Amino acid sequence: MDESVRSPSPISDVLPHIDLQAIPRPSPRPVRVAEAAATVEKSAPSTPSTAWEARYRAWVIASDVFATALVIAIAAAIIDKFAPHDMHALGTAAAVLCSLPISRAWSQRVLGEGAEEYRRLGRGLITAGVLVALGGLLFGALGVQAWVFIVVPTIALVAFPQRYVLRRVLHHQRRHGRCLLPVMAAGSPETVRDLIERTRIEPHVGWRVEAVCTFTGTGADRGDGEVDGVPVVGRLDELAAQVRRGGYRVVAVTADQYWTPRRLQQLAWDLEGTTAEMVVAPVLMEVAGPRLNVSGVLGMPLLRVTAPMFTGGRRLVKEIVDRFASALMLTLFAPLLLVIAAAIKLNDRGPVIYRQRRVGRDGDTFTMLKFRTMVTDADKARKDLEASNEAAGPLFKMRKDPRITRVGSLLRRYSLDELPQLFNVFSGKMSLVGPRPPLPEETKTYAADARRRLLVKPGLTGLWQVSGRSDLSWNESIKLDLRYVEDWSLALDMVILWKTVRAVVVGQGAY
Repeated sequence: MDESVRSPSPISDVLPHIDLQAIPRPSPRPVRVAEAAATVEKSAPSTPSTAWEARYRAWVIASDVFATALVIAIAAAIIDKFAPHDMHALGTAAAVLCSLPISRAWSQRVLGEGAEEYRRLGRGLITAGVLVALGGLLFGALGVQAWVFIVVPTIALVAFPQRYVLRRVLHHQRRHGRCLLPVMAAGSPETVRDLIERTRIEPHVGWRVEAVCTFTGTGADRGDGEVDGVPVVGRLDELAAQVRRGGYRVVAVTADQYWTPRRLQQLAWDLEGTTAEMVVAPVLMEVAGPRLNVSGVLGMPLLRVTAPMFTGGRRLVKEIVDRFASALMLTLFAPLLLVIAAAIKLNDRGPVIYRQRRVGRDGDTFTMLKFRTMVTDADKARKDLEASNEAAGPLFKMRKDPRITRVGSLLRRYSLDELPQLFNVFSGKMSLVGPRPPLPEETKTYAADARRRLLVKPGLTGLWQVSGRSDLSWNESIKLDLRYVEDWSLALDMVILWKTVRAVVVGQGAY
């Protein structure tokens, strides 16, 4: 999840009507469609990206096989004492190694980006557990319970971190300009420019726009042969031929009046047999995740947008996980909590816990608990510091707030001051993952869209925590929270919790 949210872009805007016939065409280019047609029957040449994709996929498969073999070998030694013809071990290994490819956990398209990779890995391991249980019932193996409820979950505990480490290595390579997919962008110069800017800001996605096709075959300014430094290599009607000549891995189609359903369908046909994946940017809304589904109705492909899930089975699972995990962490962190409490008390003899009213689900207020990190009269002193406020909107933030104590500075850097919020999670007022808990005075200024943050419980951590923390502007924080509310899933929660650990250890954006 190293993703960020920005203001609505031209990609999502509806373009004004343009008379395409009135746009003058440029003079003939050296490479014409007729000239490129000779290469249409030839497959696109292999690109360097194909080699690294295959290597990365091989590393992923090898890591999963290693995790499976390691855990099963240890389990066979402990549980079955290396019994001859150990069918428990063999059956579990076969179930895992068959379920992962069946669940498409090794699909090249999901490796290295987004929560879908982890979702498919989890689905594959759950399927493996079910297969092992069914095998035990069919063959009367009564000792299979330990393999279902201990061995398979342990494989997950090893496989998920391995996947994350491999992803971090891949993202490191991409930040240095390696392991990137060559992209051909096709659309209006404005929407293409926005796409180019996004790929440069977020290189971990793995896209590098290397060429552009526009309706006129030029940039935004007539006669300009590039868009934001990327060369324009042809017109939109030459797109398929240019892709075959260049061997691009992704064809990103952005908004333009030229694109009609018939032309997009023809483009998809023309790209068959190439190494290119066709990606079409939505032009009406920015919704992602499990809410989007493509289905055919009356012979028409329709993009279905399901309603956000605020109740139901998945929410019940989230509730159970919140209560159980918070109780477990409170137990494990009890010694640390006592040490922090003693340090705060010895620092200035003031109260250990700071209580503050916050707004929870459906607008209900509750008392949020935190370790005190400021002097005892901090709220009164805030009025004298209003002119030094560095935050936008109703928030108050200062990088060097004079009210913060020496102990408080250390606690804030590593988010240790938020540990008492585990009691709020255990009581059901908060969740482990969710929007940032707002102050009552903040909610009074909310617009209608911002109030959607209150449809779910606030979280101890969230997208705002792993995407910059206090470095985020007010608008960015709101957009991240709304994105979580709209696109929530259990897999997304798992990714956020994992990334929170890294954000806290690094201490970036905390003050």
